[in-house]
This record gives sequence, C-alpha cells and structure tokens, in this order.
Amino acid sequence: MILTILAATPLVGAVLVAALGGGPAPYLRPKVVALGVSIITLALSLVMLAQFDLTGPGGYQLTIDHEWISAFGAHYALGVNGIGVTLILLTTILTPLVVLAAWGDRLPDPGRTSSYLAWMLAVEGLAIGAFASMDAFLFYVMFEATLIPLYFLIGSFGGSNRSYAAVKFLIYNLVGGLLMLAAIVGLYVVSAQAGEASYLLSDLQALDMGTTTERLLFCGFMAAFAIKAPLWPLHTWLPDAAAQATPSTSVLMVSVVDKIGTFGMLIWCLGVFPNAADWASPVIITLAVVSIVYGALLAIGQDDIRRLVAFTSVSHFGFIVLGIFAFTTTSMAGSTLYMFNHGLSTAALFLVTGVMIARRGSASIGDFGGVQKIAPIMSGVLLVAGLSSLSLPGLAPFVSEFMVLAGTFTRSIPAATIATSGIVLAALYILIMYQRTMTGPQQPGTEGVTDLTTREITALAPALVLIIGLGFFPQPLLNVINPAIDTVASRVGVGDPAPRTPTTIDVTVPAEGGH
Repeated sequence: MILTILAATPLVGAVLVAALGGGPAPYLRPKVVALGVSIITLALSLVMLAQFDLTGPGGYQLTIDHEWISAFGAHYALGVNGIGVTLILLTTILTPLVVLAAWGDRLPDPGRTSSYLAWMLAVEGLAIGAFASMDAFLFYVMFEATLIPLYFLIGSFGGSNRSYAAVKFLIYNLVGGLLMLAAIVGLYVVSAQAGEASYLLSDLQALDMGTTTERLLFCGFMAAFAIKAPLWPLHTWLPDAAAQATPSTSVLMVSVVDKIGTFGMLIWCLGVFPNAADWASPVIITLAVVSIVYGALLAIGQDDIRRLVAFTSVSHFGFIVLGIFAFTTTSMAGSTLYMFNHGLSTAALFLVTGVMIARRGSASIGDFGGVQKIAPIMSGVLLVAGLSSLSLPGLAPFVSEFMVLAGTFTRSIPAATIATSGIVLAALYILIMYQRTMTGPQQPGTEGVTDLTTREITALAPALVLIIGLGFFPQPLLNVINPAIDTVASRVGVGDPAPRTPTTIDVTVPAEGGH
C-alpha cells in the first residue's frame, strides 16, 4: 500500500491546504501545512526506497492490483521499477523546495495563497500516480489530470500574459492527450479481440499486434509524449508557459510533469510497442538532434531569462529522447539519470533566476549587470546552477550527458557528433547570460537587488548538494536504474553494438632478399 499512501498524501494535503483559506491573518498556516505535507511525502518516498529490492531482476515491485472499471478492463494497478522509483524520488525531493521557495512568490491576488499551494501539492500527487501506474487507462487519467492544477497555476497566478500562456499550454497537451486516448481505445479493441480486454501493462506487452496496428498505436502514444516532453517542433507552448508562470510553477512543470513524457517513452512506447519504436527510431533521433541544436541556438538569442531557461530545457530533453531511442543500455540509463539530474539543475536555475527577477522587477538580461558585487551568494548559486546546466565535469548532469553521448556513438556516429555541438552551445548561452547579469559595472536600477535570504538559501541548498554529490558519485542512483533499463532493453530486443575499433592494416614485411 506504500504507493497508494504516497500518491494520496499530497492530494489529501491539497484539500486540507485549500480548506484553510486565505486572508491576511492565516497566511502562515497554509504555507506551514503545505511544507509539512510535502516533507511527509518525501519521508514516505524514502520508505518506498527502503522497501525496494535493489538486487531484484529489474521488474516491478511494491505492486497492487484491484479491478477498477470492469466494463472495459481497467484496473487500479500500481507498481514501480527503478525508473519509476527515480522519478518519484525527484518529485518528492523537489516539492518541499518548491513550496518553501513559493513563500516569497508575488501573486496577483495574495489572498489566494492557500489555493496556490494546494494546486502544487495536487501536481505532486498526480505525478506520483502517473509514475506508478501499471494500467494504461489509469496512466492516461493521471497523465491528463496533471493539466488541471498546472492550468490554474499558470492562468491564475502567472504574469500579465498568463491567460494566453495557460490556454496554449492546455490546448497543446489536450491534443496530445486525445491522440493517446484514441490509441488506448485501440488497445482495448486489440486486447478484446485477443481474448479478454485489459489495460494492464503486463497484458499489453503480451499482445500480438499486426505491424500496421502497432505502428499506429505507437504514434498515438508518442505524439502525446513528444508534446509533453517537449520535442521539436511540438515545443512552442513551453517558452510561453515558463515566461508567464511563477518560478515554483515552472519547476513543477519542467522538472516533474514534463518528465512524464520521457518516462512514458521508456515504459509505454518501448515496453508495449517495441517493434514500432525500432521502426520510428531514425525519425525520432533526428528530431531529438534538431531539438538539441535548435533549443540551444534559441537560448543564446533570448533576452528574457525565463525563456532562456525554457529553451535550455528543450535542448536537454533532446538529449534525453536521443538516449532513449539510441537503444543502448548505456544511453537509456544515461537518459533516466539525465531526467533526475536535469530536474535538479533546472529547478535551481528557475528558482535563483526567479529571485533575481523579483528583486530587479524585470526579466530582461539587459536590465542586470554587476550584481555579483551586491549579491555574491546569489551570484555563486547562479554560477553553480548554470555550470550544471552546461554539464561541467564534476556536476551531476555531466555524467548523464556523457552516458547518453557514449551510448549513442556506438549506434549512430552522425547523431552523436551533431548532438555534441549542443555542449558547446550550452557553454555559450549560460556563460553569456552569467557575464551580462553578474559581472561588469553595476547597472542603474540594480541597487535594490539584495542577496539571498536564509529561506531562499535553504530552498536551493539541497538541490545544489545533490548536483555536486551525484557529479562525483552517481553509482547509488545507477544501481536503482540499471536493472530496469536492462529489462526495457531486452524488451526492445536491440542489443548493444560491439565497440567500434579501427580497421587493422596488414603490413607484410618481405623476407630478406625478397622483392
């Protein structure tokens, strides 16, 4: 029952926080309760980790299965493998940090603080449910339900153009959800024809589908995940949403909810449609490489800090998708680790730049300059978060990015070579942004930029500690991930290619006296 309790705790907490109401007097109560609920959820996720057998064969553990809607074979089925455990841990680690950081968010209506925090807890609970779902219909419900709190977080508490950004976010993701729903209906038909209708992952993996049917159903799932991830050219909702959302909302959206897309590619696309995934992999790898370069180039040209961070995520998600569809155990393990590490580095970037924007009253890079002279701690945190985003050796994202590229090189040298250019471009967009905002002479208007407070440091410190710690010692997390990746790789049926070695040239030395 640990997974049910884990998903239900933040949802119950959301109802409790919302019931506390707003108003000037009780401001503190919703904040404390929301933080307390998120910490309890984090503790429960550690209990889940303690119960998870790291020496197992890589299948699903902590499972529960009850018939839910018998009319069409839907089950309330939860379970986790190493991939799900990793992303649930990411979710429960980030949520307390986000809630604590949100205490200082400037909302259009401060009297609605309780609703703001309640929607955050709802996102956490629904995301955990998605990462633990073992039934396709249940997964779809959780997948779509995450849109509701995010829509209100963007549309009710974002910037001046929040309504447009929220509607665009909703339309894009609803279209993807409808395509996945059509594919789920197709799975129902196929499973019913095979015997008994079922949405259980284990039953779907055993289905014998025709080639055309499998490819069509794969495209329905993949389209939804490519929008959620997001993958070029379906990414355009993200920069607008990130530019209008509060920093805390952006963290939940990009670091947590968008990972449901890449998680779905690994578990549902590769797990249920392995042959179709292999068939589509050349196109998807091409789109991933375009995402890497395109996102990085657009990030370089941004003046709005929030849009810059959003475009860096488009580039990073390209690396994650590339590793998944390179179909090597090294690249897929690197992609899963990248999901976790990207969540940490992007969270740190969104939160520290959010503080900068709130202090300065502007998101324009041109309105900053020389801030390190008056806010050295903020400057240092931005530097570490930025260097982690560009995958500096010694910081966590470097390990995962290296694994993705190393694994991809054994499968496709051209794709890996072009993707490597993203590392160079990442150095440009991060260092240019840092130079223009933090170094040089102090710009007029930055006098009111004060350094990080104790609360803000507390919210950022755990992410920075993990970024540095996992940069030097990622093996504990890889021990959780690797068995599950081996299982997924065996399901796809594409083995790791043999290492490429230079062609040996046979040079025969003529015998003495020969010609």
